[in-house]
Amino acid sequence: MDEVGDVTSGSILLVDDETKILNALASALRREGHEVTTASGGRDAQRLLASRAFDLLVIDNLMPDLTGLDVIRDLTASAAEGDRPQVLMMTAHATVESAIEAMKLGALDYLQKPFDVDELLVVVKRALDHQRLRTQHRYLISERDAEFNHYGIVGRNRRMQEVIGTAQVVARTKSTVLITGETGTGKEMVARAIHYHSAQRDMPLIKVNCAAIPETLLESELFGHVRGAFTGAVSDRRGKFEAADGGTIFLDEIGDMSLKTQAKVLRVLQEQVVEPVGSRQQIAVDVRVIAATNKDLAAAIRAGEFREDLYFRLNVIPIFVPPLRERREDIPRLAEFFMAGFAQEYGRRPKAFDAEAIDRLQRYDWPGNVRELRNLIERLVIMVPGDTIGADDLSFLRPVEASERSDGEPAGEPLLPLHEARDRFEREYILRALARQHGNMSRTAEVLGVERSNLYRKMRAFGIMPARRTDGTEE
Repeated sequence: MDEVGDVTSGSILLVDDETKILNALASALRREGHEVTTASGGRDAQRLLASRAFDLLVIDNLMPDLTGLDVIRDLTASAAEGDRPQVLMMTAHATVESAIEAMKLGALDYLQKPFDVDELLVVVKRALDHQRLRTQHRYLISERDAEFNHYGIVGRNRRMQEVIGTAQVVARTKSTVLITGETGTGKEMVARAIHYHSAQRDMPLIKVNCAAIPETLLESELFGHVRGAFTGAVSDRRGKFEAADGGTIFLDEIGDMSLKTQAKVLRVLQEQVVEPVGSRQQIAVDVRVIAATNKDLAAAIRAGEFREDLYFRLNVIPIFVPPLRERREDIPRLAEFFMAGFAQEYGRRPKAFDAEAIDRLQRYDWPGNVRELRNLIERLVIMVPGDTIGADDLSFLRPVEASERSDGEPAGEPLLPLHEARDRFEREYILRALARQHGNMSRTAEVLGVERSNLYRKMRAFGIMPARRTDGTEE
């Protein structure tokens, strides 16, 4: 007989109408670390299966109210295969016909009473291993499908559709991309979607959080170093640009990078070579750069905190990801998306949101954006005991009334003077037009119905920098 060791623990529904057998088997399974729920009949088992998710159903066949086969037939008819537990049948009246039918209905194995407890434990381990692999497979498939559908970005809002459309186009090129937006809006998701749907999808995607690495170490992190370059450099080390050769490097929070490091990044973009710290050797790299920031780089340029020439090289394809408060119609779909993912991760049934809960979610302003919503849904999956989430479960969210907002402006912000509001609208409109035309000035001017020289003056006034070609000329 196989060894029992390394048991995969799981949630088990154990069903038998003989109390002594039920208690003995439950005790043995609990000693192995399993979470065991017991039922003394088929109808009781149906009620429990409808109320929560189990990894494994171990069920006797002949019982007074419903047979085990009846329960399995009902389970097969009412739930998709991926949502059903694994099934083990027990019976003292084994027949070829019942065994075949149980297998056809999806039972993984069949135990004839009387059986040894160790035999049960071996079969249970096999069933739980099988269930774990099936769950992992479903998760990977769902991740793949979610990534394929709309490039992994959940949103039907018009502005999000523009983000998706731009990502679809730019993924087919190797153009440099600058993604802007508030913290938590999903800038990294956009970067990953662009890479994984590009021709370089099989090559590395390397992420560097420029704000999380001390400035004294960032150059070494990006460009590498040679032994002895500084105290602690005991051996040569490859930088992130070299590691991303042939693929994509994602420079997150690039607005926090020092001017000195910015100059070196600009050289990589211009010449496609890196020079490790402490070395004069130049290493050629072929890397697509996607950068992201939650800062206003135009304002940083005016303050002398960001290089204008680097901005030109990064802003070839600009993508702005709007905050969640400006795409409230996407909140129900996002909540359901995250609910399905966390329910699967924690082995629970997805919880439904009632109308009042959805209303409360949509009236909250989400300062942490999509990331905050995702964290909230995980909390609800873990902490809410029932199958439905109501407004009371979200009482800690302070709703923002319509009277407190001004067309998407943060709550409490005063109305702008008319000329300032007009300028803000005009600036954002020009940015959206540039994004649609991929930074091409001539096409943007044509679409907007203005002379190219007038468009250029408007952009200068609003602090919008035109994209530059690799030869230094403007688009």
